[in-house]
Amino acid sequence: MSGTHFLKSYADLSSPIHRLPAWIKLTTTLALVTGLAFVPVNRAALTGAALLGIVAIARVARVPLSTFALRVALVQPFVLGVAVLALFQPGGLSIFAALVIKSTVAVAAVQLLAHTTPFHEILGVLRRARVPSALLLVLSLLHRYVFVVVDESRRMRTARRARTWRRTRRGTWRALASVVATSFVRSIARAERIAVAMRARGAS
Repeated sequence: MSGTHFLKSYADLSSPIHRLPAWIKLTTTLALVTGLAFVPVNRAALTGAALLGIVAIARVARVPLSTFALRVALVQPFVLGVAVLALFQPGGLSIFAALVIKSTVAVAAVQLLAHTTPFHEILGVLRRARVPSALLLVLSLLHRYVFVVVDESRRMRTARRARTWRRTRRGTWRALASVVATSFVRSIARAERIAVAMRARGAS
């Protein structure tokens, strides 16, 4: 799976969900994510119902559930890393489970928003909401260049595999670590070049 395919958005599809105004979808998503924080630990059924509702909406929007579930699952290590801290307090197991479920629903809601709303429309809503222009610029650049970085990393992995005759598990992990480190260094260098170019054009 190529980097651009993995990051592919389904916001260009046509469905009743896609045709809703962007401000409605963004406001609903923010309200859901905020509301999850106030759901009591012993009301896990409400959170589960919200997750089922998100899956149903994704089906209506014709977003492939396999891709949708995979992208949600990729965030789970970070979710578990934060929720595991709850295990060190009284009643920690129930709190841990509630945090995992709530975080999963929140991630799924944001994923659904990303798959049903073009990013420029989200930026337009934020601009009308008087979000600082500097933050909007950072979000725009991040969205633009993440595809460049992922494609560059994919090319580096392909080139390294082509130069590697013997493949071992340890060698694979070392190669992956090397690609990640090189991508990080190149991203920093690219960011510096972009900043210099923007200052040269008068951007503050």
